[in-house]
Amino acid sequence: MSRQVVIAVAIVVWATTLTNAQGARTVRDGVYTDAQAARGQAIYQKQCASCHGAKLEGLQGPPLLADVFLTHWNTQPLSDLAGKIRNTMPAGAAGTLSPQQSVDLVSFILKSGGFPAGKTDLAADEATLAKITWPAGLVAAAAPASGQARVYPPLGNMAQLMRGIFFPNSNLIFTVQTRDPGAVAKPTADNPNAGFSFVDWGAGIYGGWELVDNAALALADASPLMLTPNIRCENGRLAPVTDPEWITFTEELIAVSRRVYRLSQTRNQEAVAEATGDLSDACAACHGVYREGRGRGGRAPDPTDPSNKANRCMSRSSPTK
Repeated sequence: MSRQVVIAVAIVVWATTLTNAQGARTVRDGVYTDAQAARGQAIYQKQCASCHGAKLEGLQGPPLLADVFLTHWNTQPLSDLAGKIRNTMPAGAAGTLSPQQSVDLVSFILKSGGFPAGKTDLAADEATLAKITWPAGLVAAAAPASGQARVYPPLGNMAQLMRGIFFPNSNLIFTVQTRDPGAVAKPTADNPNAGFSFVDWGAGIYGGWELVDNAALALADASPLMLTPNIRCENGRLAPVTDPEWITFTEELIAVSRRVYRLSQTRNQEAVAEATGDLSDACAACHGVYREGRGRGGRAPDPTDPSNKANRCMSRSSPTK
């Protein structure tokens, strides 16, 4: 290789490294300006303070400072925070803030949190915001709780847990495939004045997208219940909560549910509808090993076949079970 070629390659590598270094930043790198934060403060006092407090301390809404705030956002790029503000805030008037107003508010939050200002405004485009993260070590690891945690034995079995939490909330999310949660409800014969809510079992108390948010959160936070010691299956057999495969399926459901929640925050029907395939796959993967007995010729499970209940919680992927 000639000396000229070596030099040319070195220049390309250096330029690529420099570009990547410039593209990936953290909120400690001065990603906003003081003037932008001042604009954000004016918007905050008018649109946000009534819920989050004049000093961002939290009132009806959560605080936007300190560990409570950082614990929620420190693993997500700045685009997620800006998107949350743009798509879901302020309460009662979601979607009324422009992209520029949203990043101005982000700038005010950063300044209030002690992150330094820079010489260039924080850009409102998604690609730029997605490259800005939070520095490692912002939130200290939680200290072990003193004393022994209170433990409650499970009251129901695994099937009841599925029917009470996982089945209705999953179906609510699946409804996004065919119905827009943000669409205005239309009157029905039963309710000619107000129409009906996003899903038939909804009471109309919460907005359509908020129902989807809550369903995804319910799945994510309830999934660890599948690992509760001594919980039993419908047939009385102890659920295999220490089985590595069972644990893997549970963790996959948690991860998918968290992803559905993040996508729900975008208020994008197409994105959430596409993610329902991953949610369905996560459920089917576990069912295929621990729940469903296929009919003759590989047909779908027969719900009237007693063996479907008798064999539940027994892994069919292991020849020893």
